[in-house]
Amino acid sequence: MSEQRTTAGAPGSSGGESVTTVVVAGACNLGIALAKAVAGAVSGSSAMLSEAAHSFADTVTEVLLFLSLKRSSRPADGKHPLGYGRERYLWALLASFATFVGGAVFSVHDGIHTLRHGEELGSPALSYLILAIAFVLESVSLARTVRQLRGETRRLRVGGYRYLRHTSDTAVKAVFLEDSAALVGLLLAFGGLLGAQLTGDALWDGLASVLIGVLLAWVAYVLARDNASLLIGRSLPERYERAITEALTAQPRVVRVLDLVTSVYGPDDVLVAAKVDFADLATAAEVEAACDRAERAVRRAVPAVTRVYLDPTPPPA
Repeated sequence: MSEQRTTAGAPGSSGGESVTTVVVAGACNLGIALAKAVAGAVSGSSAMLSEAAHSFADTVTEVLLFLSLKRSSRPADGKHPLGYGRERYLWALLASFATFVGGAVFSVHDGIHTLRHGEELGSPALSYLILAIAFVLESVSLARTVRQLRGETRRLRVGGYRYLRHTSDTAVKAVFLEDSAALVGLLLAFGGLLGAQLTGDALWDGLASVLIGVLLAWVAYVLARDNASLLIGRSLPERYERAITEALTAQPRVVRVLDLVTSVYGPDDVLVAAKVDFADLATAAEVEAACDRAERAVRRAVPAVTRVYLDPTPPPA
C-alpha cells in the first residue's frame, strides 16, 4: 500500500530575484564587453582583449542562465510529470562551457601568443579609463548579487560560504563567481597594462592575459561540476534529511523511517520518498491519515519539498 500527495511546485521566493540578478549582470557585461573591445583594439593590449572576451563570454552565460530560469519554471505535464526543474541545470552547464571556451581558451591563447611574439602597445589611457568604468559596473552587479545572497542566507540561517557551496540555485552562484572573477580579472589587466607601460615589455600584458584565462577556467570548472551533479540528481544536504526524518518519526503511528531518498529538481522543488514502518495495529484509515499528516510535517520542516511519496513497509525480519 502506498500513499501519495503531490503539489504543484510554485516559484520559490528567490526565483524572481534570480532573474533580476541575471538580467542586471547581463546588461552590465554587454556594455563592458563592447568598451573593452574598443580599448583593446586601440591600445593593442592582449590583457584588454582577453577581458573583452571574458565579458562577451559572461554575456552569453547570462543569456543562457536567463533561458534556464524561464524554461525550468514550466509546469509539469503528461510527458514530464515531475516538471522541468532540472532543465535549468542543463542550460547552466552549457553556460559554463561558454565561459571556458569563450573566455578561458581565448585568453590563454592570446596571452601565450603575446609571450612568444610580443605586441605593439599603443596608448593605454583609454584602457585605464575603461577598466575603471568596468570596475564600477561590475561592482554594481556584484552588489546586487550579494544582496540576494544575504537575504537567502538569513532566510535559511546558514553562512555565506556554506550557502554558495550547497545551493541548488546555480544561476545566482554563477553570477556571483563571474562578477568576482571579473573584478579580479580587471585588476590583473590593470597590472599587466601598468607593467608593460613601465617596463616597455609586453611580457607583463601577456602574463596577465594567461592568468585571466586560468581564473576563468577555474570558474567554468566549478560551475560545470555543480550543474552536472544537480543534473544527474543530487540529494538534500544532510541537515535537511535529518529534519525530514525527525518530522516523519514524530508523527503518531510512525515507528521509524527505514529508508529516505531526497532528490533536488530545483531550488524550491524537492522530491521526498521514504519507506516508513507504521505501528502494526494501525488500520488502513489510520495509515492514510498518518501519511497525510506526515506530508504536511515534512513540508513545514523543509518548505522546498513539493512531492512526498511514503511507502508503508514492514521492518526487516
